[in-house]
Amino acid sequence: MLSDDEISATVLFKLHKRGNWGASHTAFDNLKKGFKDADLGEHGAKRMHKLARVLMRRGWIIPKPTGYGLQVSLNPRQSKDIVAFMRRFFPDA
Repeated sequence: MLSDDEISATVLFKLHKRGNWGASHTAFDNLKKGFKDADLGEHGAKRMHKLARVLMRRGWIIPKPTGYGLQVSLNPRQSKDIVAFMRRFFPDA
């Protein structure tokens, strides 16, 4: 099972790889894609939503409510902190 920091770094890295900075968004529900159930543990979807909300409160992920669901992107104003955090787990980021 992955730690909370590992999951958070993976979510940030996924958004970074897709180029979802600022005005480029992706669906909030897409954040949990790619994780195995064993990686997230019991109640994995709830844990993923909780960690994503923590990243939003930290200001690293920007939420954008739409008529078809919540969209998210990385905050370009926090790029140094986000990249530094990702590099702890993904040195090539």
